[in-house]
Amino acid sequence: MELRDFEAFVAVAEELHFGRAAERLHISQPPLSNRIRQLEHDLKLQLFERSTRNVALTDAGARLLEPARRVLNQVDNTLDLARSIHSGDQGRVRIGFAGASSQRVLPLMTNAVRSAHPGIQLELRSQTYVYTALELLMSGALDLAFARLPITQPELAWRVVEVEEIICALPASHPLAMQDSVRVSDLKDDDFVSLPSDQGSILQSTMYALCVTAGFRPRITQVAPDSATVLALVAAGAGVTITLSSASPVQTVGLVYRPLENISPSRMYATLTWRRDDPSPALAKVLKMAKTALPTPDYSPTDMDGLGIGIGDR
Repeated sequence: MELRDFEAFVAVAEELHFGRAAERLHISQPPLSNRIRQLEHDLKLQLFERSTRNVALTDAGARLLEPARRVLNQVDNTLDLARSIHSGDQGRVRIGFAGASSQRVLPLMTNAVRSAHPGIQLELRSQTYVYTALELLMSGALDLAFARLPITQPELAWRVVEVEEIICALPASHPLAMQDSVRVSDLKDDDFVSLPSDQGSILQSTMYALCVTAGFRPRITQVAPDSATVLALVAAGAGVTITLSSASPVQTVGLVYRPLENISPSRMYATLTWRRDDPSPALAKVLKMAKTALPTPDYSPTDMDGLGIGIGDR
């Protein structure tokens, strides 16, 4: 059976009149009558009782009517879904994130998307640090990622969504906690708590680079899988760490946060990053919603000095 066989049968069954059914299907009556006769021949069933005045369903026809309607409804639903996917109202967007900044901006974006486009499935992958996230974007394993500058791959587009100050987190009992600011060199004799070195964290790399620039290698005695755990360990007295201003609301008990003096870079730039050539209509809808939920912060092009990137994608 072909789809038009179902359409012809249902039209005649609902109209119980070949002329009206033919008008409904935008065909002439003889081809419709021939199609019904051929269908009955193929099924080896009589579907309609015909007389010069009346058309009525046989018992077999009545029993087949509802399944035939379901077939047509399933086809309509499939076509509607295809149109919805094409328009971006349905689909899947895989998002990678990690770090304290994502804990603030990620819910703002996902809540806005789910409210406006409930048919878009957001697949969230945590602890996806920057270098790993960029690799996954390039390979097509992610559609969108919260990352940080610098992003040098020309295949990737990005937009800054948050500017973060690089700061120091100390146990509340630390001698330097009484100072208004801290020099990195003041931390040379301290134990450090760090993110893993093999997961692609720019923050971990920056902490190490700042310490080396200050004349020492950080003595890392505790490694934690995420920023929240790092800060909890610092609050427990396991050591100090270099973190970001976005992390300060995550852990407040037992910690003090202090600015770092004369460091370069002094800021980090959290971004939304995606492949330039990604054709996904669902991703386009998510990016459009993100512009409202996560507006680009004000910052000067001079803020980008030393990051080794252009400013054209902002």
